[in-house]
Amino acid sequence: MYGYLDRCPGIYCGRSQLDNGSWSICGVCPRGSRVNASFACTPCRDELSTYSWLYLGFMTMLPLMMHCFFIDMDAKDRKFSRKQLILTASAFVEVALAAILATLFMEPMWELRLYACEVRKLTDWYTLFYNPNPNYEATYHCTQEAVYPLQTIVLVYYFLCLLNMFLIRPLISSLFDVRGKAPIYSALYFLPLLTLIHGTCCGLIYYSFPYLSIAMSMVATAIHYAMKLDQTQKALLLSSVWEMKNVVIISVHWLLLAFGIASLNYHYILLCLVPFPSLFYILTVRFTDPGEFREIESRI
Repeated sequence: MYGYLDRCPGIYCGRSQLDNGSWSICGVCPRGSRVNASFACTPCRDELSTYSWLYLGFMTMLPLMMHCFFIDMDAKDRKFSRKQLILTASAFVEVALAAILATLFMEPMWELRLYACEVRKLTDWYTLFYNPNPNYEATYHCTQEAVYPLQTIVLVYYFLCLLNMFLIRPLISSLFDVRGKAPIYSALYFLPLLTLIHGTCCGLIYYSFPYLSIAMSMVATAIHYAMKLDQTQKALLLSSVWEMKNVVIISVHWLLLAFGIASLNYHYILLCLVPFPSLFYILTVRFTDPGEFREIESRI
């Protein structure tokens, strides 16, 4: 039924079927549809791939990790305090509820699954730059979400994170008599920043989030250990095993690293390397501690 349609200019312009059975002129496809090889706009009815689900999982984790970071910075305690635990639990509820609602708002509505259009190449994320201009005359404006719903669902999710924070965080704070204004003020900065980054770099993030996960985990692990006052191997090892807060933080870093490795074509055998960054830091700290160099200089 699509074989007799005339070719449309560009790679994202197509024809929509009208109510009378005829076809429209070439233009932008309706939301939730994408042009096919016959230049007809067809609804997105593919199941979301595993890799795309992992991408959404990565984007879901970013606000939660940022919330936890700023809550921990505001707490300034070596151990988990009651305030920190309550605010962290509140942040988890906020982002979990936002993720569920964002999924329910997408097609098919009110179901915990998603219809999608297959991601084929990087340009699918940036259709704005591929509006054709035949013979340098009239421009066909065919900007659309060719990767539906991977762009809009993240934007909806970030908005719901902000809304839930305004609704849930004050309620939790009043119920348990805890105060934490600084993490809320921080969220008013990092949530718009995440939205801006997603709007401009979503395609790049889609293809690189496994590597970003690995890099973030390794850098966070190095920073965590570098902030310890006692840089001896014994002290770092004991704190990693016996101090509950350190155990939780290191476990989160390991989970993020495992997530990134698992996203790379499912090379599960590499998961055995998850503890390697932590062990590498502890085993080599004697060669990088400035105190060691000062001791050597004093001997010389």
